[in-house]
Amino acid sequence: MKNWLVALVLGLASAAHAQQTDYASKVNPFIGTGGHGHTYPGPSMPFGMVQLSPDTRLKGWDGCSGYHYSDSLLYGFSHTHLSGTGIEDYCDVLLMPLTGKPSWKNNEYASPFSHKNEKAYAGFYSVKLDKYDIRASLTATKRAGLHKYEFPQNAKEGHVLLDLYHRDIVINSSLKVVNDSTVVGMRRSTSWAKEQILFFAMKFSRPARSHTVALGDTAKGALNEAEGRNIKAYFTFDVQQPLYVKVAISGVSEEGALKNLDAEMPGFDFDGTLANAKAAWNKELGKIDIKGGTHDQQVMFYSALYHACLNPNLYMDVDGRYRGTDLKVHQAEGFENHSVFSLWDTHRALHPLMTIINREKTNDWINTFLAQYKYGGMLPVWELSGNETFCMIGYHSVPVIVDAYQKGIRGYDAKYALEAMRSYAEGERFGMQHYIKQGYLSMDTQPESVSRTLEYSYDDWCIAQMAKMLGDSVTYNQYMKRAQSYKNLYDASTGFMRGKIGGRWMSPFDPTEVNNFFTEANSWQYSFYAPQDVSGLIKLNGGKEKFTQKLSSLFTTEDKLSGRHQSDITGLIGQYAHGNEPSHHIAYLFNYVGQPWKTQQLVHQIMNTMYHNAPDGLSGNEDCGQMSAWYVMSAMGIYPVRPGDGTYALGTPTFDEVTIHLENGKTFSIVAKNLSSKNFYVKNATASFIKHTGATTTVSLPLPTSSIPHGIIANGGKLVFEMTGAPAKTWTGAAGSPISEIKDDLIVAVPYVVAPSDRFKHSTQVSLKAVEPGAAIYYTLDGSEPTARSTRYTTPFNISKTCTLKAVAFKNGGYSHVVSTPFFLIPTDKTIKVLSKIHPQFEAGGPDALIDGIRGQEDFRLGAWQSHYPGNLEAIVDLKAPRALHKLGLSVLQDLGVWIWYPTQVEFFTSDDGQHFTSAGVVKNTFSDREYGSFTQVLSLPVDLKTRYVKVVAANHGVIPDWHPGKGEPCHIFADEIIIE
Repeated sequence: MKNWLVALVLGLASAAHAQQTDYASKVNPFIGTGGHGHTYPGPSMPFGMVQLSPDTRLKGWDGCSGYHYSDSLLYGFSHTHLSGTGIEDYCDVLLMPLTGKPSWKNNEYASPFSHKNEKAYAGFYSVKLDKYDIRASLTATKRAGLHKYEFPQNAKEGHVLLDLYHRDIVINSSLKVVNDSTVVGMRRSTSWAKEQILFFAMKFSRPARSHTVALGDTAKGALNEAEGRNIKAYFTFDVQQPLYVKVAISGVSEEGALKNLDAEMPGFDFDGTLANAKAAWNKELGKIDIKGGTHDQQVMFYSALYHACLNPNLYMDVDGRYRGTDLKVHQAEGFENHSVFSLWDTHRALHPLMTIINREKTNDWINTFLAQYKYGGMLPVWELSGNETFCMIGYHSVPVIVDAYQKGIRGYDAKYALEAMRSYAEGERFGMQHYIKQGYLSMDTQPESVSRTLEYSYDDWCIAQMAKMLGDSVTYNQYMKRAQSYKNLYDASTGFMRGKIGGRWMSPFDPTEVNNFFTEANSWQYSFYAPQDVSGLIKLNGGKEKFTQKLSSLFTTEDKLSGRHQSDITGLIGQYAHGNEPSHHIAYLFNYVGQPWKTQQLVHQIMNTMYHNAPDGLSGNEDCGQMSAWYVMSAMGIYPVRPGDGTYALGTPTFDEVTIHLENGKTFSIVAKNLSSKNFYVKNATASFIKHTGATTTVSLPLPTSSIPHGIIANGGKLVFEMTGAPAKTWTGAAGSPISEIKDDLIVAVPYVVAPSDRFKHSTQVSLKAVEPGAAIYYTLDGSEPTARSTRYTTPFNISKTCTLKAVAFKNGGYSHVVSTPFFLIPTDKTIKVLSKIHPQFEAGGPDALIDGIRGQEDFRLGAWQSHYPGNLEAIVDLKAPRALHKLGLSVLQDLGVWIWYPTQVEFFTSDDGQHFTSAGVVKNTFSDREYGSFTQVLSLPVDLKTRYVKVVAANHGVIPDWHPGKGEPCHIFADEIIIE
């Protein structure tokens, strides 16, 4: 039989198998809707453009998806939702069926509901609205949602309320009543996506008897057109029979929404639409078939696979038109455009999972990346509805592309992709030039400097791999050096990745502290992040034995989190945090030190304690499928520690048998013999694969390492685990460990600077230390670049004036990057006594920060800003002798996103004795206390007086108002200088 015919037959058999099994009914969409999972329960198609779901929460961190299981009040059903994000957006075009006299206010038209009257599975949701005795049922196509409203039998009429003002801030909206059964409109709003543009088309299954439009919650009658920020309308119907409403959306135009609606949902066949949605989900979920496990484990698996297949979302009309990241309309050629790329999260496991089960979609996503580079000037970081949000860190579209290309997914221009990667990695964003110049980021140049450096390093390794596969040796060598930048932040004295300020280690240091050196994590969690070079990380830690001890300590330490409260750091085992992504690969690192049984024990523990078949069944944010993809991969017994190398580390399988139906018509099976709840250790593993050596034969061989290459999976075959109830310490010991190692273009790590502070009043002693034994250090104090001709460091030395110290390490004929550390001589003509409480994470070097002459940048995290929290800022400056003064001022910062408000006023007092003060005047803040963004100003007062003491009292804005996510908490005051002229 011809190969194509074999593939066709196998493909048809696979599709038939998917249809025979009702996988959709095994999905519990409520998993993650409670706790902090931030998922939604309503229907969407696989990777669909519409997510039609109930809204129960208008704002707040646990309302990011619009729904939380703890709520009992429902506002209606909107057509876009985010799955598991940590920032709120979407919930566009809200519909609410009701009886009686409609109200325009959401707290009045909302209805109580009970979970006992809710039902959901893949493609379907229904609920009873208790206030109106209405049963609402929902299903969807790719671009349209279909509502079914069953009104009470005694109702004479019913209404459908359309709320275009719902949830995020509306910039502008419009409404057109085309006829008595068709409505179109537009909504332009701002939230996480700063300018989301959405069009909709809505049709009713029978004509409306009447309609009323409201502007600003004031009824304006039966308007056929309306425009403004707050538009609502209700449509009145006879309701003896169920009413159906279908709504399609478009990012392009009203005409595009109508085309989408007519193409995907020509009628109002709810049962047929639901059957198609179920069939689509059965096909998608049927790509992985499982046998064995408990009922809950099967539900958790298919619910996880379901959540993993919700994002990214289709973002293109049926005619191929879409809105790009330049916010202009384009035509897709040869690919389907998508949106919602949570790449900091999803590059770790979700996208590697998709290289196994969704190769065609992966091509679409990469072509979308390249379109965003073409039209928007960059590869996506966190793209949402045509808007680049710049949320999170790294440039993690890179590993998605490289991992796909390495696995033979190549339906795009690879050289153009490499160009796009380098464009970002050699650009100006987020400290990139400082990273390139220094070999790491320091806090004085970029916040979250440790996390950024480590993640940039991995992305750079990926670029090097792409360059190597394309035969570009120059780029390969350049980026392999950059891939080792993580070495420049390893502190051997503590054994942790540690932040730097210039060339000095941040001090005091506590690895449990969550602070601005890290992204949603601390040093414990990020000290194991060098997936591109685990061998190099082991070497830095003093060898395999010490590294293994350290790795074990992560999971066993009784130390608690400290520092800033971070809601995302959840699911703790010791300091391992499964509820957030930086930890996700760590349990699998025991494979790399020859102790795979520890990986098996920990993965088994995580699977059974961090995931449950319940609304609070996720230990952290779902994050657009990453939390679930970890479960899917781990339940199959494999995990991609280093996406881009084509290898999966082995863990411990959950099911007796897993069969993956590949797009090429082949299947790959994972069989676990003698598996039970106690037999979760791997005794041995064997791979069966097809070998072509003249004749085609099947070969079965023991795996030499506790890993499996992607090629064996992609070509079809079998992985057989033999399970046992005790650690099998003789299986794949040290000699059989998978390898993650950088051997080429090895760098010399930068030296570091030891000094009490970068600020001093008379002089300060400075020492220089090399990371690598035997390295020589050369330095300068005049701003010139150090070389072997510069002063060689031998003993500590003193600095007594403001200068910039530059140092370089030299070993085996190679130089490290240059370390640059400024030192500041602080004026001694005045002293300060701070009477208010300084926040310990934002102390800027201590009280003298307010009189040291060092001014802060607009980013509060860069170290020169001092927080006074809670309460007012209050300080007394002693000028040591009476002086004639002409101006008094306080330099302050506002950034509402992080709870920092300008003081409402600053009052200045003067005194000759430091005891009795007289007011010199008050300066009121006139800047808006609702303006998001980062701003600075000097609140200054002209004076003409002579005095010795100046007292400054800045009045705190108070308690954060109700409209802000931090409502009820105290505001911060941030200042960097008291100005006295």
